[in-house]
Amino acid sequence: MKRPAPLFLIALALIAAPAAAKKPPKYGAAPPTEGGLLDDVNGYTIGKDGQVIHFNGLLIGKNGKVAKLLQAGDKRPEWLDFKLDGHGRTLLPGMIDAHGHIMDLGFALTHVDLSATTSLADAQTKVANYAANHPNPAWVEGFGWNQETWHLGRFPTAADIDLAVRDRPVVLDRVDGHALVANSAAMAAAGISASTRDVPGGHIERDAHGRPTGVFVDEAMALIRKVVPQPAPLDRDDAFRKAQEALLSVGITATCDMDTMPVDWDVWRRAGDAGALRVRIISYGHGVETALAIAGTGPTPWLYDNHLRMVGVKLFADGALGSRGAWLKQPYADMPSTRGTSLLDDTRLKNLMSRAAMDNFQVAVHAIGDAANAQVLDAIDELSDTYKGDRRWRIEHAQIVAPADLPRFAEHGIIASMQPTHETSDWRMAEARLGDDRLKGAYAWNTMLAEHVPLAFGSDYPVESPNPFPGLAAAVSREDAHGEPVGGWHPAERITMPQALAAFTTGAAYAAGAEDRLGSLEPGKLADFVLVDRDPLTTTDSQAIRAIQVQETWIGGQRVWVRK
Repeated sequence: MKRPAPLFLIALALIAAPAAAKKPPKYGAAPPTEGGLLDDVNGYTIGKDGQVIHFNGLLIGKNGKVAKLLQAGDKRPEWLDFKLDGHGRTLLPGMIDAHGHIMDLGFALTHVDLSATTSLADAQTKVANYAANHPNPAWVEGFGWNQETWHLGRFPTAADIDLAVRDRPVVLDRVDGHALVANSAAMAAAGISASTRDVPGGHIERDAHGRPTGVFVDEAMALIRKVVPQPAPLDRDDAFRKAQEALLSVGITATCDMDTMPVDWDVWRRAGDAGALRVRIISYGHGVETALAIAGTGPTPWLYDNHLRMVGVKLFADGALGSRGAWLKQPYADMPSTRGTSLLDDTRLKNLMSRAAMDNFQVAVHAIGDAANAQVLDAIDELSDTYKGDRRWRIEHAQIVAPADLPRFAEHGIIASMQPTHETSDWRMAEARLGDDRLKGAYAWNTMLAEHVPLAFGSDYPVESPNPFPGLAAAVSREDAHGEPVGGWHPAERITMPQALAAFTTGAAYAAGAEDRLGSLEPGKLADFVLVDRDPLTTTDSQAIRAIQVQETWIGGQRVWVRK
């Protein structure tokens, strides 16, 4: 005889289950159910014209899409699969990160994380402890160092890292991913010596005698990377699981992955095949050849029930400001011997953009310095005569733009894909690198909107945290985590909370060509949303906005993450 379930198991099931909807009668035809309802919520979404739409009930269809937004006086359906009481909590559309690096985030979570270190000594201690606690694999890898936050006044060196670990190769990526430092064992493994030449698009930092110091910038990083053992598929899968959990925990329901490699795509396909792909990924391949190898002659369809798609190609016009690789029109104020690095000449850039456009891949070009931004704008000017229609050219970062070039973004509907937390992290460094007079077009979110430029926000994780709420706080205040500078850095470029929320939702969806299904909670869109612990639209306290925590993350009308 089958025994009844223990009472404590029944009680647990009742606690965990959504509130039951009214049951249909036992006899006769039951009325059709209408999916699920989240009621008594403080709900917001961004409408087609950028206006804020407020609601207090969200009706979800059986197809995982939004069926209806309900107001206080609207009649609630009687027959439902489930009904949950939101208890007045704030409900927002799922956040979309317009520019991130999923696998890099995963590996940052599994390797040495130096992003919170405040000194070289702090970083050395972390590297030494990690190596002691992880005898395998043979190489020690890490991410996140920033000599600016260390107040070091120089790059770290191989000798600095040798003091932490001498007997194993160590390679540590700078926070922006555009430079690395290797210890002596790693340089020996790569055959690096004083006779090693610089490579096009990159350079090796050297001492007064011409000997490599251990820092490799931009394309020169490949000299070390080529000998670093590649992760096994199981390690890649583990890194993705950790990255996905991290994204869901901060309310990211969809993300653009910039610079996808074939091995990354394989990881996501394995997750999709296993039914373990929860976050939605819009992918941009690492160059034209990668996109063609993965997608064939054009963007892929949506795979795994709207969870994975490759739509474009990622190219690089220059490096980063922190490593002085960003390409400037005038020399760096704090190093007049250089203007940074141009990674592609004009002809090569236009050829690659043209090749991608031929097969209708969307083109996204990394450009940080004002010279790099001008180069990409010039290329789009020329190519737009041939490739007409809704191309949605993207410029990634658009950090330092000459004021005269800002209106040019709108001429061909170019999307400014920007990261608000870059400004709050970089403002002191930007002043040192350029001087105040050259910063009138820097991180110019408000000017972009005033010029009718499509604006999409992201974080560039793991360069910055994937958490969008510090990004929202930065966008409306231009103050960092310490509230500095008081009143905001170049405060004229602050934007409103509805504008910032739009850039993280509808703007990011538009930038990825996904506005037909993502970005808002209008009826017919996928029911991707988050429940948070406070209302970002009713406070002007940037620190309170920064501290917002996600309580639940829902994708396609299903709860996929809950804060414990």
